[in-house]
Amino acid sequence: MKRIVIFASGNGSNAENLIKHFNSTKTAIVTQVLTNNPNAGVLNRAKNLNVSALSFNTIAFNKTNDVLNFLKTNNTDLIILAGFLWKFPIHIIEAYPNKIINIHPALLPKYGGKGMYGKHVHDAVLKNKEKETGITIHHVTKNYDEGEIIFQASCKINANDDAKAIAAKIHKLEMTHFPKVVDALLPKL
Repeated sequence: MKRIVIFASGNGSNAENLIKHFNSTKTAIVTQVLTNNPNAGVLNRAKNLNVSALSFNTIAFNKTNDVLNFLKTNNTDLIILAGFLWKFPIHIIEAYPNKIINIHPALLPKYGGKGMYGKHVHDAVLKNKEKETGITIHHVTKNYDEGEIIFQASCKINANDDAKAIAAKIHKLEMTHFPKVVDALLPKL
């Protein structure tokens, strides 16, 4: 059984969805949730699902090997970024080549990069009068949102959609596709 660690910064709905999915399969288990935000909702979601959850600071993440050593001690097979807002450090990326994936709320390469997350993405999509948007699941590299694309799914944008309506459509795509895409990746690890 593969061992997954999820990194998240916020509410944690994607993390919860992944935990529930893998609790019902024999393919993998989410062993840990890690966050850079000690007040993140994901901590309570993980606790309610009996998954260990810890927060860390920028020193442990970027300046030392504390987080990396934790991942190794945990025998981590796959790292999933689910609403994690910090740039991933190169020393962890190099230790887990092609074993760190992210979900992005747009059809990359459009609307990616530093500062492009959540409502910022949806506002940019609206401002540019896009006809569709979607999600991208991709490998993590040293640059924001530039890793190899694993999967994309799209949805139409209606004339009366606002950022909240787009966010709801994106959320639905994430809930539907993210666990399935991760499942399909597991045999390749």
